This record gives sequence, C-alpha cells and structure tokens, in this order.
Amino acid sequence: MKRVTGIGGIFFKCKDPGKLRDWYKTHLGFDTSPYGAKFEWQQDAAATKQGYTLWSPFQDNTQYFEPSAADFMINYRVENLEALVAVLQKEGVTVLDKIEASEYGKFVHILDIEGNKIELWEPNE
Repeated sequence: MKRVTGIGGIFFKCKDPGKLRDWYKTHLGFDTSPYGAKFEWQQDAAATKQGYTLWSPFQDNTQYFEPSAADFMINYRVENLEALVAVLQKEGVTVLDKIEASEYGKFVHILDIEGNKIELWEPNE
C-alpha cells in the first residue's frame, strides 16, 4: 500500500495573510486567492491526471494547527485514507480526529513524534 504520494500543501502562520498573499502575487507572481495559491502539475507521464500543491498563509492566531505549537503544517496527499489511518492507528500514531469528507476530498489530522500536526488528504479524483 502506498502511504504518502506527494505534498498537498504547505500551511503557515503569519501576521497578515491578505497582505502576504498580495506581496507574493506582486513580487513572485503567485496567482493567489483567499485560500492561497495553487501550483498545478501532472500526476503521471501520460498527463491524464492533474494535481496541485497549495501554498496557504494563515492568520498568526489561528487555532487550526493546534495542538501543535509549530507555526506550520504540511498537508500530504495519500491514495487510500481509510486504509492508511487504520495502519497508523495499529502503529500507535496519534490520530487527532475522524476522517472528514468535503468537496476537495477526505482529510484527517495526525501528530508526528515531535508533536507537529500533519494533515493527510485524499483528493477527489
């Protein structure tokens, strides 16, 4: 079973997400939205599946990264979230919440051994 298949997003805290998004748009050419910026790519050599990595600044007082004290959270793409969560639980990994489905796919949060919150994402195909 494949576990992580790529980085789905990089999320980090900052003082003013809107201002920072504008700075990156102006100076580095990011095509930003209220969620950040998408960097699209092809999943395979045949280019039949398109994917993306999300760059997303969050307000510095966000509670979304809790219980981690880190100012960042990495989102990893996975292929079969339910199966992976079952394996991680058997391995003693801390799973913080139940799998949640949204229009973007399925999500769950875990902690690494240093207490960093990690988001696992199975995108809708």
